[in-house]
Amino acid sequence: MAGETNRQWLLVNRPDGVPSESDFKMAASPVPEPGEGEFVARALFLSVDPYMRGRMRDVKSYAPPAPLGEVMGGGVVGQVVASKTPVFAEGDIVQGNFGWQEYAVSDGTDVRTVDASLAPISTAVGVLGMPGMTAYFGLLEVGQPVAGETVVVSAASGAVGSVVGQVAKINGCRTVGIAGGAEKCAYLTDVLGFDAALDYKATPDLRAALADACPDGIDVYFDNVGGATLDAVLSLINLHARIAICGMISEYNLTAPELAPRPTRALLVNRARMQGLLVHDWADRRAEGIAQMAAWIKEGKLRYKEDVVEGIENMPAAFLRLLRGENFGKQLVKAGDPD
Repeated sequence: MAGETNRQWLLVNRPDGVPSESDFKMAASPVPEPGEGEFVARALFLSVDPYMRGRMRDVKSYAPPAPLGEVMGGGVVGQVVASKTPVFAEGDIVQGNFGWQEYAVSDGTDVRTVDASLAPISTAVGVLGMPGMTAYFGLLEVGQPVAGETVVVSAASGAVGSVVGQVAKINGCRTVGIAGGAEKCAYLTDVLGFDAALDYKATPDLRAALADACPDGIDVYFDNVGGATLDAVLSLINLHARIAICGMISEYNLTAPELAPRPTRALLVNRARMQGLLVHDWADRRAEGIAQMAAWIKEGKLRYKEDVVEGIENMPAAFLRLLRGENFGKQLVKAGDPD
């Protein structure tokens, strides 16, 4: 690796509102060398996720904000290219939070070896990674769906939402997805087996459309967008409904709170439960989730879609297209191929 360069994307500005590519800066440094007990991994697939927008803010949250002037954080599938630890050998495919860079040095904390026999290695940051585990545990543990119930999921064609809907179907539920665009909605019903799909971009009255699609009301709602969509769902929930709050992407770029009536009284009237969730809550059960999801993939019960942008130089552009909802499936950046 001597003489090679490590390209890195640094966060250099905290945007007020919609981010831009100028909030990031590409830097170059020497490829790191591992110390005792460490290894160096070369990035193959970098994950692009909505939560990254929250890390750009300097506010109290479930995780510290991304420091200015440092490598932007994020999940990566990489290959070990140098090692001074018996735990990870050269050539191993690994997944860890290595950030937006081509090479990363790690002591192995929160790093796992990827089993390439289960599915393509890119899935380790997708359907068999953080998004998939968020969907699996978030729906089953927080949503607690029961066969015959109606489950609604927003951002339903995305990395999390598409899995939520399919797991709900596997568990015998009627599943309704909300997505943006006719192509995405057709994918939900024709490929993934959703019972109904609503195009929020072409629906002037989302509440009315939801009422038509959910004639028996809504028992479980898996929320990825917040805002007006959450309001519409709350007005249609059933007795003892469960609302799982995973993300609020419609609100991430707001410069001021939206002024709108919130139908939270429905929670009281229906004795419903609204609960936030983080995938880390089930970190000790990750192997269980991966095994079950991989089995469903092999059985043809679970499908997934990846939206791959080529080249680490396009990380900011891929991130911005995700925030604009232009991606179709799990957003990834491919940095290279394994040796």
